[in-house]
Amino acid sequence: MNLHQFRFVQEAARRNLNLTETAKALYTSQPGISKAIIELEEELGVEIFARHGKRLRRITEPGQLVLKAVEVIMREVANLKRIGEEYSKQDAGTLSIATTHTQARYFLPEPVAALRKRYPKVQVVLHQGTPAQVARMLQDDSAEIALATESLADAEGLVSLPCYEWQHVVVVPAGHPLAGVERPTIEQIAAEPLVTYHSTFTGRSRIDAAFARARLKPLIALEAIDSDVIKTYVRLGMGIGIVAEMAVRDDPAGGDLAWHRAGHLFGSNLTRVAFKRGAYLRQFVLSFAELLSDRLTRSLIQRAMSGAGVDYDL
Repeated sequence: MNLHQFRFVQEAARRNLNLTETAKALYTSQPGISKAIIELEEELGVEIFARHGKRLRRITEPGQLVLKAVEVIMREVANLKRIGEEYSKQDAGTLSIATTHTQARYFLPEPVAALRKRYPKVQVVLHQGTPAQVARMLQDDSAEIALATESLADAEGLVSLPCYEWQHVVVVPAGHPLAGVERPTIEQIAAEPLVTYHSTFTGRSRIDAAFARARLKPLIALEAIDSDVIKTYVRLGMGIGIVAEMAVRDDPAGGDLAWHRAGHLFGSNLTRVAFKRGAYLRQFVLSFAELLSDRLTRSLIQRAMSGAGVDYDL
């Protein structure tokens, strides 16, 4: 048995047993993958996959145990590579970060710049996606660290810690009647067309829950994943916007938009930072995590990664 066989089995399971997609993902041939999996099954003496003709139909009971063992092996292989990189290149390497657009655009620039100043030989790669995609990128080893408001806390195989709290704000054109209302009510907001986030992004679930509690059904004029896009459509008069507070932090006072905090309506949101359970974290990864929040210390992260049930209040 060899690592290629393990990788083929793992990827086939990830690709819903579609060997064509597995071959594309691994840049190899479908017959080669089929042959390698069969050879591994013969060596182990069990069927990992049940088949109908040449198609894989399901993972067998012993196959489930094999996949769990393969996951451990491949994780430790990745750890070995990181350890080698750590000690051969103490201050160099690539830091892959999985995150959402809002975090990448508004929160991460300062920590990333600070990391590059501290480790100028480190290359930073940002992978942006939905919260579910962010969690998956960490699970699939496409990233070493992830940052998002949704999905990370409950994702299998991840260790997540709270990073920072934030609230939504209501954004309106400067001449709008609500521009001068310091604490808009849920009824006032529901009376207007809304421009806000897609249902899986940036705390949208809290917005929906607030309207549901008030037994109000808002008119959603437009959904987007990009706060700047939302503000653009608010400027065009399409409706009033609900965005994350960090999206208006640098907007000039007295500009064409006015905004008011809406934590009294939608509550607070918690952005979390996550790592893959059991992963070896290089020194500059730990340094970057510490730059994200003064509550995130190296010792706290290492305790969490070791399996200790640690958490902290923000």
